[in-house]
Amino acid sequence: MYVLPAAPSAPVTDRLRRLPYYGQGPSGRPLLQLGLVAAAYTLAQLLLVVPGTGLGWDETVYVSQVDGPSPASFFSAPRARGISYLVAPVAAFTSSTTVLRVFLAVLSGLGLLAALWVWRRLLPVSVLAWGGALFAGLWISLFYGPQAMPNLWCGFGSLAAAGCFLRCVRYARDRAALAGLVVSVGAVALMRPPDAAWLVLALGGAALVVPGWRRPAVLGGLPAGALAGAAPWIVEAFTSYGGLFARLHRASEIQGGMGWNIAIGDHVRALQGRMLCRPCDMAWEQPQTALWWFALPLLAAAGITAAVRAGRRDTAVLASVTAVVLALPYLFLMGYAAPRFLLPSYALLALPVGECMRRSFAERRDGRRPLVLIALPALLLGCHLAVQYQVLNAVLERNHKVTRQMTKAAATMHGLGLRAPCTLTGPLAVPMSHYAGCSSRQSRGHDVSITAGGLRALAGRHEAMAVIVGHGAEPPRWARAWPSAPLSELPGYRVYVSPHGDRSVAAGAE
Repeated sequence: MYVLPAAPSAPVTDRLRRLPYYGQGPSGRPLLQLGLVAAAYTLAQLLLVVPGTGLGWDETVYVSQVDGPSPASFFSAPRARGISYLVAPVAAFTSSTTVLRVFLAVLSGLGLLAALWVWRRLLPVSVLAWGGALFAGLWISLFYGPQAMPNLWCGFGSLAAAGCFLRCVRYARDRAALAGLVVSVGAVALMRPPDAAWLVLALGGAALVVPGWRRPAVLGGLPAGALAGAAPWIVEAFTSYGGLFARLHRASEIQGGMGWNIAIGDHVRALQGRMLCRPCDMAWEQPQTALWWFALPLLAAAGITAAVRAGRRDTAVLASVTAVVLALPYLFLMGYAAPRFLLPSYALLALPVGECMRRSFAERRDGRRPLVLIALPALLLGCHLAVQYQVLNAVLERNHKVTRQMTKAAATMHGLGLRAPCTLTGPLAVPMSHYAGCSSRQSRGHDVSITAGGLRALAGRHEAMAVIVGHGAEPPRWARAWPSAPLSELPGYRVYVSPHGDRSVAAGAE
């Protein structure tokens, strides 16, 4: 009997290119499973975080840049305008904080889905679902989902960039992945240029270290995306800050100077719910809030081991190494901490942790599994989520309290005759300006935008002005005769408001 000759085997790259997407088929349905994770993330934000939360200090600066009726706050050197561009479609048409929060909650759910979707060709959908759910369950991810802050979006961009990078080096003809790599890195650079620099360092280093990954398109796409995203920041450095190096120097000054500083302890204490730990001299009174943080490296290591056994070493190792590189400047080069700084690292480490969870809850081949091996991981996961909710609840209570204080303080100022257009100066002037409907100008501190003489001249114009002083401090000499009142909702603070319609202000130095 004549037997047909076997067809020649296709090149390895062609076989790899034809590999099916993980999770496809009747039992896969990646869009459904990952969509449910993203929908649950958005729903949790809408139910737990959105109601009653007001804009924080940094948010007022970002939103004011594109909020039509409100004057733009001073934009300091470290900030980038990416998040302002993101909220512009809503902020330009409404001043409602609730509408903005809902918009960002929905958008962050879509961002999580898009970042995980990039990996569907590289990892089983169960790994992605576990990783996405664990990342979404962190109090930091939930709180910053509807916030006008850039760090979470850097996390989504970094996660997507790492996935696109792996697809580019595995599947040479995956043009969508190459475009995704450039766009993802550019999005990170648009939000926070320094984070993009470390991301390019991590992925570019991986491309150079692994011989099979040295693809010109990848090595060129990484810096191209970073430069495209950082272009507005670089242009603004020359137009407003005296040049790129001058802006970098000023940004370093505002951030306390970049240099060797072990801030691991600061980050651990900040996990108790401190939004900005600067200086981080608070007591470590709730160690249970950081147990997951110490367990994270162990879970990631277990996930890498599981991935190696499953033949997915590259995915877990690249995600972990990139996460470590992105965390380095915040753990060892900055003198203060904020939980949001490490969101990109948490997003990437979610993948090896997802591998670990998938293996922990997977059935054996015989279909049997001791009850303790199911109950114990489930119990630990439940305790973890309970701690996350505990911290989130405490953070939200503080946010609601501050929102009420700012709203009442603005009402006190309006009662003294402060009306837009107006200017605020002094402590708390930056966040207070949003609630009072004014601009803010400072002659000292990180937000210096005017001299003391300039403030005095500004006070002599037609616009209304308010000077906030705190803790026994005296207002400038030219404002001491203005009508004043204590801000009872902010103990220790007092406000002086220029006489309504008065065009003359006593001259004199402070």
